Amino acid sequence: MPNHITAVELLRRSLDTFLAKDMKGWSELCDDNVVAEFPFAPEGSPRRLEGRKALYEYLRNYPDVIDVRSIPNLRIYATDDANVAIAEWSASGKVLANGNAYEMSYATFVTFKDGLMINYREYWNPQAFMQAMSGAQF
Repeated sequence: MPNHITAVELLRRSLDTFLAKDMKGWSELCDDNVVAEFPFAPEGSPRRLEGRKALYEYLRNYPDVIDVRSIPNLRIYATDDANVAIAEWSASGKVLANGNAYEMSYATFVTFKDGLMINYREYWNPQAFMQAMSGAQF
């Protein structure tokens, strides 16, 4: 990895960029051929996205839908693979269209190559997501 930036530091940077609502900047932390997986995504939401462009298109309007105001819990773990980091984290905010609270916990597994994300896999509760959204579209 360039300048010996660890996977833990790179994952923390990606979450800081997400919290800053900089979806373009977040997508630029990804390799052109990144694969993003959301295995627990609810029906109608993508479970797999391939490529930086597709991931950016999926995320670019996220701040207009969900106003994430803080990441109250964050633990990032190094693994025995220097290119992989795991985060347990939560997001706190509100859904703008309906005013509902948005409180979500995540488990995120990220693989990096040359300082960029090449695989991003995120687990979250689809029932809590659907309840928070209740009629709002993402």
